[in-house]
Amino acid sequence: MTNSTAHHPAFTFLRSEFIDALNVTVQEFEHTVTGAKHFHIASENDENVFLVGLKTVPTDSCGVAHILEHTVLCGSERFPVRDPFFMMIRRSLNTFMNAFTSSDWTAYPFASKNKKDFHNLLDVYLDAVFFSRLDELDFSQEGHRLEFAEPTNPESELTYKGVVFNEMKGAMSSTTSVLWQTLTKYLFPNNTYHFNSGGEPSDIPDLSYQDLLAFYRTHYHPSNAVFMTFGDIPAQTLQAEFEEKVLSRFERLATQVSVPNAKRYFSPVRVEEGYAADEVKEDGSHVVVGWLLGESIDLGQQFEAELLSSVLLDNSASPLRRVLESSELGRAPSPLCGLEDSNKEMSFMCGLEGVKRENTAQVEALILSTLEDIANNGIPQDMVDAMLHQLELSQREVGGGSYPYGLQLILAGLSTAVHSGDVIAQLDLDPVIESMRVKVQDKDYIPNLINTLLLSNAHRVTITLSPDDALEMRRNQSEKDRLSKIKAALSDDEKANIIARSEALKERQSQIDDMSILPKVGLEDVPARLPEYEHHQQAGELPVTFYPQGTNGLVYQQLVVTLPELDEEEKSHLPLFSSLITELGVGEQDYLAIQERQAQVCGGLGASNSIRASVQDRQNVSAYFVLSTKALVPNVAAMSELLKDTMLNVRFDEISRVKELVAQRRSRREQSITGQGHSLAMTAAASGISGLSAQQEQWGGMTGIRSAIALDDAMKADDTAVEELFAVFSRLHAKLLAAPKQMLLVAEPQHETSILESVQPVFADLPNGASTSTFVLPAVDHKVNTAWLTATQVSFCSKAFKTVSGEHPDVAALTVLGGFLRNGFLHRTIREQGGAYGGGASFDGTNGAFRFYSYRDPRLTETLADFDASIEWMLNEDHTEDALEEAILGVIGSMDKPGSPAGEAQSDFYVQLHGRSLAYREAFRARILAVTIEQLKAVTKAYLNKENENVAVVTSTSKRAELEALGFDIQTL
Repeated sequence: MTNSTAHHPAFTFLRSEFIDALNVTVQEFEHTVTGAKHFHIASENDENVFLVGLKTVPTDSCGVAHILEHTVLCGSERFPVRDPFFMMIRRSLNTFMNAFTSSDWTAYPFASKNKKDFHNLLDVYLDAVFFSRLDELDFSQEGHRLEFAEPTNPESELTYKGVVFNEMKGAMSSTTSVLWQTLTKYLFPNNTYHFNSGGEPSDIPDLSYQDLLAFYRTHYHPSNAVFMTFGDIPAQTLQAEFEEKVLSRFERLATQVSVPNAKRYFSPVRVEEGYAADEVKEDGSHVVVGWLLGESIDLGQQFEAELLSSVLLDNSASPLRRVLESSELGRAPSPLCGLEDSNKEMSFMCGLEGVKRENTAQVEALILSTLEDIANNGIPQDMVDAMLHQLELSQREVGGGSYPYGLQLILAGLSTAVHSGDVIAQLDLDPVIESMRVKVQDKDYIPNLINTLLLSNAHRVTITLSPDDALEMRRNQSEKDRLSKIKAALSDDEKANIIARSEALKERQSQIDDMSILPKVGLEDVPARLPEYEHHQQAGELPVTFYPQGTNGLVYQQLVVTLPELDEEEKSHLPLFSSLITELGVGEQDYLAIQERQAQVCGGLGASNSIRASVQDRQNVSAYFVLSTKALVPNVAAMSELLKDTMLNVRFDEISRVKELVAQRRSRREQSITGQGHSLAMTAAASGISGLSAQQEQWGGMTGIRSAIALDDAMKADDTAVEELFAVFSRLHAKLLAAPKQMLLVAEPQHETSILESVQPVFADLPNGASTSTFVLPAVDHKVNTAWLTATQVSFCSKAFKTVSGEHPDVAALTVLGGFLRNGFLHRTIREQGGAYGGGASFDGTNGAFRFYSYRDPRLTETLADFDASIEWMLNEDHTEDALEEAILGVIGSMDKPGSPAGEAQSDFYVQLHGRSLAYREAFRARILAVTIEQLKAVTKAYLNKENENVAVVTSTSKRAELEALGFDIQTL
């Protein structure tokens, strides 16, 4: 890795530091003329990442920063096409592309492993951010507009349309989002955090186009920007592009955008507000106590607050979480529990959900008395040391998943960079951890933090959020009344203008842009082969597979158990068993002792199930139960002992603990609906296609959420329900102990021998049975036409068509078809014209289901009709080879998306375990690259027809009558 500080002459080099724990060098530069900062994280990683962040400080809840984030990406000076962002998604091999609006910054990141692609995207992103066209029609599309229900009929109802308008209606249907916005409104009485930066649906229509332009001029300037990059492209090369494409055209801004600190309260504040609910439950309130702390850019304050939050709330043995989990005052700890350190000033909060409204004062008193007790009696030293161990482990882990590792590092430093803090210190935790190790030796250190930051801090807010079953109706009526008043005051000319703008926008949305002005990669840029991962297998009583990977001092361990045949009860409770097994006591130790033990030796334990349909027959599955953990290499023996003990000796006798966990799980599942409604709709729509798809609905779909609610209610009513569950768990556990097992290990190659020498003796006495039975699911094949009703302001729509799966030759064309329909038809009709936040189609090759979806959608039947219209468009229109290439690139990009070093190894292990060899995957990849337009038309005609169609929606309870009239099977939670 280069440590070069070479830089472009337009920049001044400020400093550079190698961070050993991350194996990167962080370099800081400043553009001499504009003052723009550039932080470059130099790494040998070839997945290069770019982000430009701007401090954006709204002064109301009209959503100006959020709507601007959308509109900026709708065409720029050098790329004057209508939608360059979404066009580049399909002309690219990117591993990540997005834009984010936070409470006080807006960021535009992307990542790619292909250098040509990276520079293409950099070109488009720089022009979009600093030279956006900001067409007024794009503002109307992305933000808000008035439109008649029948666009050309001025006598029809007047409505609001707009992508962000509907996105925020969906977002603010989430009780957790409402709770957070309500708390910050009172914690920050006088600065930007007082407002909803995403936009309140009731306030968004107040934003004018001129307001948008004014905000862009003052905030989207290099003097208010920070450039952050990661990877193996030198800083000097990147800076040359920054200077040539952007910075040479700007001077330094005379004024700086800043965020003043909040005015502090002199006594605590108590507030009650409501949230929309289907019914008013006696114990349906949320109570949260929040404190405003110090500045997040003061690293001393930040890490003290982070350590205190971890000590109090990290796991079930943490003293404050333990009290909250076991309290009879509420169902579960609040989802807001913890430290929020992304704003300029931090906040700490904790509380309960499922509270009786009249018990607010008791919840507050419980929290304060618990804190006083901890402050008076202290914290066991091993618990504090365990939290420092967790900080060190998280510092060293090379992450992956939904965000590239480089982007995770950049985002970790972004808020600090935006507020002119020390980014290098923010990323290099080792000195801070060492400093903390010394400080925590003082037994009064944590008690003093509790007293200073919390008990003696008068800036405290207690929020009670209670259910209101009439709130959504009043909100909808208020919007209707406002629109009726506007309509009554419209002149004929103003009505004509609304119609003309609707027509102009429709014409703009339908125009064919010259995409050749945008840079692209082609199929010739696609890597020829999939990567092959080195691994070593050792036979024995417990077979071991070891993958040597660059894990930065961590070892990842998984015990993989072949799932045996289960009865219906055992099958039904398998995900719950997996969720609870690592949260219970083991042997002589209760769950509190085990939670402490986990924190001391590893990064926690988790259990999951890996189940996939056979490539030969979707009704047959291969299935495994997986117990996972990770630790620093010196702790591998202790981690292995913990893993084995958990597998052998988990206890099924802690009744109160299980009731707490089931209540928490119910809360999480209920809160997930508005955030993943499209996934839930797709799961429901596909649930009649195979045994696995039916089981996925029973476990993880809306049916699974209803079951979680019913189980929680049953356990509250009678401990017998818990005892019956324990009986099922005991049978399931016995079957797993008798089943065949193997071990997966991932670590750096130099540690292989020592790790195996530590691990193998630990598991020498682990029972490892022979395979006598295998997990099976009954074959399922029936039609679905279901509507799930819940408390939401928007809809989530899906159609699923039964197709083919596995090795069938049509699978490749069906896989490409999803992106082809999204790019060419669905994005325009569902998002741009229909106003949904998202929509598209995808193919589930495991279950053989081709699925359409919409996300946070103001429409329902019209969207279902658009799904059908996309099929007609595919069959009846002529299509270009360029469009086909874009769809294929999208599939290849998703197939080639890198993960973390450990994640890639684990993924390789499981695809092979489930019968997808490297040769099989490369053959499938070759078929993807060879798909033709004729094949797309053929599979559309063969499978996307009424005979194979299934429909499911997740929507508002207000749509019951309409859906019943359409023949839907109505379901509620």
